[in-house]
Amino acid sequence: MYVCLCHGISDKKIIKLTQQEGITDIRGIRQVTPLGSQCGKCIRQAKTIIEQTLTPSYKKAC
Repeated sequence: MYVCLCHGISDKKIIKLTQQEGITDIRGIRQVTPLGSQCGKCIRQAKTIIEQTLTPSYKKAC
C-alpha cells in the first residue's frame, strides 16, 4: 500500500528501512526518503507503520 502518494513511498519501503536499516522514527525515514515533504498527509500513517513494525508481536508474525 502506498503511504506517500506524492513520492510513491510504500509501507513495504518503510518496514524495510525500519527492520534492515534500524531506522526507528520519522526523522530517520525523512533523511533517506522525501516522505512528507510535499503535502505531509502521510506522516501519521508512517508513524503508525514504524510503531507496529517495532512491536515484538509484529516481528514474530513476519
